[in-house]
Amino acid sequence: MQHEAHTHTEHEHHEHGGHVGHEGHEGHEGHQQHRGHGDAHAHHGHGGGKVSWSMAAQATLHCLTGCAIGEILGMVVGTAFGWGNMPTMVLAIVLAFFFGYSLTLRGILRAGVGFRTAFKVALAADTLSIAVMELIDNGVIALWPAAMDATLAQALFWGSLAVSLALAFVITTPVNKWMIGRGKGHAVVHQYHH
Repeated sequence: MQHEAHTHTEHEHHEHGGHVGHEGHEGHEGHQQHRGHGDAHAHHGHGGGKVSWSMAAQATLHCLTGCAIGEILGMVVGTAFGWGNMPTMVLAIVLAFFFGYSLTLRGILRAGVGFRTAFKVALAADTLSIAVMELIDNGVIALWPAAMDATLAQALFWGSLAVSLALAFVITTPVNKWMIGRGKGHAVVHQYHH
């Protein structure tokens, strides 16, 4: 994606009479900032074709990290306490959303944004992505024979969880690519990273 945005900005320079020495005057740091601006422009101003699969995968991996922490913690707690399938799944989903939002919030708050604004951005950036992930993840575990009844000591517990998270990643990545290409999802977060 960075390569595409870089090429795009070079094209703009030539098209508008160009500041051929522009990069030279700014130095490496200025070049990086300019390239970052190009990335943000590609996210907000163009369709999904301008968003790389790599960028979509990074956004999905970010969501998946929070979801996985919540899912694993919820399943471990529910299984360890001998809860039924439904309470365990509800806890896992709640914790997945909590940790998914928390990771995004942490990055935005570090940029000096107020909590209320940061929370709204996190909701806008992650809600659909986490929801799709949770639907796939929990759907796989619910449909996998005996997976819901597996204990922490069984390979089936960890195997089904790993497979469900992997499938959630694969299916959610195109969703994130589509959203970023329309200036939604994690595209909303990028403006706070520059």
